Amino acid sequence: MAAKKSTNVRFLTAAFQSLEVVAPGVGSWWVDRLWFRLPTVSEKARRLRVELPPGTPIEVPFEDGVIRGTAYGDGPTVYLVHGWGGWGLQLAALIPPLVAEGFRVVAYDAPSHGDSEPGREGRGRGTMPELGDAVQAVIGAQGEAYGIVAHSLGAPAVIYALDKGLAVERLVFVASPTDFTQTLDQFQQALGFGPRIRAGFLRRFARRFGPMEDFEAISAVGRLLDERDLPELLLIHDKSDRETAYEGSIAIAAVWPGACIELTEGLGHRRVLADPEVVASVRRHLVDRAPGDEGELAQGTMRG
Repeated sequence: MAAKKSTNVRFLTAAFQSLEVVAPGVGSWWVDRLWFRLPTVSEKARRLRVELPPGTPIEVPFEDGVIRGTAYGDGPTVYLVHGWGGWGLQLAALIPPLVAEGFRVVAYDAPSHGDSEPGREGRGRGTMPELGDAVQAVIGAQGEAYGIVAHSLGAPAVIYALDKGLAVERLVFVASPTDFTQTLDQFQQALGFGPRIRAGFLRRFARRFGPMEDFEAISAVGRLLDERDLPELLLIHDKSDRETAYEGSIAIAAVWPGACIELTEGLGHRRVLADPEVVASVRRHLVDRAPGDEGELAQGTMRG
């Protein structure tokens, strides 16, 4: 498998190097196809490792398809928002303790993910704005959000939804990416395409969604602050995360009033979701506190 993957990477690099010279437009189209393609997730990876309370299946119409998920418990609703290539029960470790605290917890698969039907990009493809629109659709159908816990790209999707008017009292962002131009840098390094193909891809992106820089988290938070008060936010990020840099979460905490950040060690990008101490931190943040309680968050607080 490793040899096959290495061969594929070498082929892509050679192809992009040629296209950079003779057909950068074709190369930018190809980057676009790869950028919005969802990773394949095995059944083994999706195997449930947590015993869950009884749940009620939900279906939410979205575009020409259906978003599927499950609701657990009763009480104020907390929504679990997975990231790129994820699935709702990737955050399953949070469900039993939150239900025990008296919350209703809704976990769902975004369009083209998991058990949900394909979204507007078609099978096996998606976009961050579509993830944000799905957040709004599910909450619109299932009831107002007391809290949202979002992993990875789910966090920018929630910020996107906030920018469109989503209301929520408490947020938790786990392993949030913050700057898609940095992600594109990594993508470019991995695939080996050059500046002409990159520029063409960015033009294609901008025609559909606007400049990529507009999705940078700090800029988005700045726009939100001009319009509204922001929910109470807890950010959790592992220092050994190889997919999203923890410094980005520190930067969000610095500009988000009242935000608190907790840094972990040795859990990476996904195992952090099941860590008992992380689960306990999320639970504590979502449990209601009266103003002035000892647990109230102070701006810029860092733990860990």
